[in-house]
Amino acid sequence: MTFRQFAFNNVLRNKRTYAAYFLSSAFSVLVFFVYAVFAFHPDLAAGNLSNSVSQGLHFAESIIYVFSFFFVLYSMSAFLKTRKKEFGLLVMHGMTQLQLRTMVFLENVLIGFFSTLTGIGIGLVFAKVILLAAERLLALDNPLPFYIPVEALLLTFAAFLILFVVISLFTVAVLRGNSLVHLIRGSQAPKPEPKASRWLSLLAVVLLAGGYAGAFWAQGPAVVAAMIPVTLVVIVGTYFLFTQLSVYLIRRATRSRAFFWRKTNMLLMSDLTYRMKDNARTFFMVAILSTVAFSAIGSLVGFRAMSEGTIVDESPFAFQYRYWWEDQDADKAKQDVAHIGQVLKEENVAYELFETTIRSQPVKNPNKREHVVRVSEYNALASAVGEQTLDLKGHEAAFVYYSNALYGGERTGSDAIELSGIEQPLKVTVQESSNLLPLFTGYYVIPDPLVEQLVESKSTESVFGFYVEDWKDTVEVGRQLSEHLPNDSGDYFFNALAYDLHIFLQGYSAVMFVGLFMGAVFFVGAGSFLYFRLYTDLDDDKQKFRAIVKLGLTDKELSKVITRQLMLLFFVPIGVAIIHGAVALNSLSNLFYYPLVRETALVLGSFLAVQIVYFLFIRSRYLQQIRRDVYR
Repeated sequence: MTFRQFAFNNVLRNKRTYAAYFLSSAFSVLVFFVYAVFAFHPDLAAGNLSNSVSQGLHFAESIIYVFSFFFVLYSMSAFLKTRKKEFGLLVMHGMTQLQLRTMVFLENVLIGFFSTLTGIGIGLVFAKVILLAAERLLALDNPLPFYIPVEALLLTFAAFLILFVVISLFTVAVLRGNSLVHLIRGSQAPKPEPKASRWLSLLAVVLLAGGYAGAFWAQGPAVVAAMIPVTLVVIVGTYFLFTQLSVYLIRRATRSRAFFWRKTNMLLMSDLTYRMKDNARTFFMVAILSTVAFSAIGSLVGFRAMSEGTIVDESPFAFQYRYWWEDQDADKAKQDVAHIGQVLKEENVAYELFETTIRSQPVKNPNKREHVVRVSEYNALASAVGEQTLDLKGHEAAFVYYSNALYGGERTGSDAIELSGIEQPLKVTVQESSNLLPLFTGYYVIPDPLVEQLVESKSTESVFGFYVEDWKDTVEVGRQLSEHLPNDSGDYFFNALAYDLHIFLQGYSAVMFVGLFMGAVFFVGAGSFLYFRLYTDLDDDKQKFRAIVKLGLTDKELSKVITRQLMLLFFVPIGVAIIHGAVALNSLSNLFYYPLVRETALVLGSFLAVQIVYFLFIRSRYLQQIRRDVYR
């Protein structure tokens, strides 16, 4: 048997240990390859997606590549620790340090090579399915045909081949300086008793409480200013939470006899302090990575909800044509409005037309002008879209302003207004928000008889609103009209709600596509860290439970103890990440004054559901491994 065959057989003999590492590496390769397939797709490059989206795909590839480097490096280091005893036995039988490092190098390259082929192979097999799914997700107008992704294939293969070779060179350095005694003893070396500082534990509470308080306190622009300090404080607090506070609380719990001596609590708690101390850094990394995934995807979902809501709020009508009398030819404007109506009739789109005139009127203060609208025209618009109408009498007026999540909140008008041409001041009796006429500066609604007394204004804007009941079905009509009435002259403005929303969703879905895969990579990486750490302790758990079963531990009690240990391992860091993510998304909600409760619950609930499924699967496999060894 040659040395290369010996390394190959070693991988096969340790296939259970290397399985998670192999699959996780293949998943990273698969995601990288999928991004490359889209980034190099000829149809996307030809114009279905903008250059910025293509650059975003390549940027996502680079982030995944960097993350994969550290992820593979960490996982390989964890697996090498579990094989120290095996390496010690090989050294005892005459293997030199150079041969040992060469063997580890060959094993790593071998696993990397096949995981790269597996990831690319799965990507090629499901390439057409992925392209079809992307058509729906990206809302592309034209289908994405299958093509042979030569560039994507070569880039992925070369990039990950280099990555695994470099990682293999790094991992052999882990074995340097390990004496034979250290290798033989492996994980059997006695561990010092875990200790935790009371003051550092208190500091963890103060930092997390202070970070959360700052996140909840900040509103509007203050959220941006508080983002970096709050993030740093929470990260440091999270580190001390796992390294100090968790150990301190467990040690305090073991001092309670009523709790410690209850059923199998002694068995669970006696080992839990060591586990928390050993796993503290892993828990910290999992919590931070998961928080990044939750926050990134939650922010993307939240921005989509806010932006979509803003587009709909700014366009209460399916089609809207606005022009300015001082700039636009009146005859040309009337022809455009007539053309819109004609196209809608030809396409069998039932509509109702509303016209509103917005006058820019001087007030008694000569340095100021205000927008004025007839109450009859305002009420006609309000009735059409189901908003509350205004009842103004005599010299009463209403101040109406527009606000949305992205551009601002409540505005306040004057209590009284003196318009040129009207002798008596108008008393403002109503101030409310409305999306009928999205003017961010606000406008005044006055009774019709008073409009006739106004000084003639040269700055007048006419708004024509085409109300359509089923406006979501007017995408194609909107495309046709938008091409005929491009907004490039500055004399008028035309918008088609359904078509504008379609264009936005098509562009934003590309960002969602990038973000979702990025979040998935980070979340899978976080779950893999837990899996690696769990199987690092598998041999120790087998020896421990084999001895305890001989003392009378039943299978039901064994299952209960292992389940509780695994629940702590899987759900403590994820639970912390969910709390961090909820606070981060609440800050996003405070920034834009937009409630994101539904989006937050959807994102965090989805991740929690995936984690529960992952936990149940790993628990079943882990119990099977323990029972197979304990009861043999």
